[in-house]
Amino acid sequence: MIADAKQILSNFVAKIPSTVLGPERVSYIITHINTLQIEEKMALIKLMNAILGVMIERQASDVELGGFGTQKFIWLRIFGKKERVSDLPQFSEDEATALIVSLLNQNQCDMLLTQRNLDFSYSFYYEPAKSNVRFRADAYFDLDSLTLNMRAINARLRPIESLEFHPFAVKMMSHNYIKFGLSLVTGITGSGKSATLDAIIDFHNDSDPCHVVIIASPVEYVHKSRASIIKHREVGRDVLSFKEGVTQALRQDPDIIVIGEMRDQDTILAALEVTDTGHKVFSTLHTSSATESIDRIIAEIHPNEQERVRNRLADVLISVVSQKLVPSLDGKRVLAKEVLIVTPSVKAAIKNDNTSEIYMMINQGAPQGMITMEQDLLRLYSERKISKENAVAYANNKTRILQLMKG
Repeated sequence: MIADAKQILSNFVAKIPSTVLGPERVSYIITHINTLQIEEKMALIKLMNAILGVMIERQASDVELGGFGTQKFIWLRIFGKKERVSDLPQFSEDEATALIVSLLNQNQCDMLLTQRNLDFSYSFYYEPAKSNVRFRADAYFDLDSLTLNMRAINARLRPIESLEFHPFAVKMMSHNYIKFGLSLVTGITGSGKSATLDAIIDFHNDSDPCHVVIIASPVEYVHKSRASIIKHREVGRDVLSFKEGVTQALRQDPDIIVIGEMRDQDTILAALEVTDTGHKVFSTLHTSSATESIDRIIAEIHPNEQERVRNRLADVLISVVSQKLVPSLDGKRVLAKEVLIVTPSVKAAIKNDNTSEIYMMINQGAPQGMITMEQDLLRLYSERKISKENAVAYANNKTRILQLMKG
């Protein structure tokens, strides 16, 4: 099957005129991919599914395909390490572009050509698991050819208990305990933010009779309504933007609004507005600490508006979880996290623009469910889950982690 699909790709790209150069080759492939027969298109989709099947078997989190950077290889990230796969077919840049385009509809192709980037989700029926498997995908340009990253979405959610939050921290994130407010899950790309957010949603879905609206780009895990009714709105497919999704949600009778990412000023302001109206809001940011998350939100706002937004944020922010996935001694990865609960002292520090004081508040806030990244890394090291070297390498404050280890 793989050999036949590879031949279909080779035959297709051989017909691209040599006079078509640069990004025009991608446009040519998009325009002419429909000249393939239905059976040939299905063979390409089966080829992609076979590659993704290998990814699942090898417990990889990500796969890379196409573009100059891959040097014709398929690459997998397995337990945090990116490595090329020598026992899968190699694809020329044109072949990989055609394979990527075969997964897209015309609207997605148009968006890709216009924006030079496309986030989308992909799923197929995976026979060994007897179920559908889902992937988050990002197609983009690499030196005039298409490249693709696909990330596996866990078919099973982690129970919130497995994340080892302090009970009071869980209570503060619970809609049953606090009906409004903003809770953030932050971390760098690949730190498991989406998995933590999905665990929090699933926690509500077990026992909270509420309405949850998820706005994401793309939608990753699809929740089945149990105690809660859960709606999924994918940016670019079900709604045009995060901002519009948040604004429209006000007319959809939600209790909880989940914003996949607060990536710009408009989305941040919309999130603060709906939180002000008495809704529970969860979202993510690409930051590595709780204090940095607060500073980042303020920095995204026009200077003329920063004072007002700082006060609004202090009033609505409930909690911040900042997390990392650290290589463990068993060759896998383990979650390390920093947890901030917004107490009156933290609220005052935000309003007075004294965020530098917040770290020590977290450091001393264990009774309120708080923990610094360094304290949690020390815990993991003491439990013999991670090495000393990785505890130091993943600490935000190297001096502090060394002091804790000496103590």
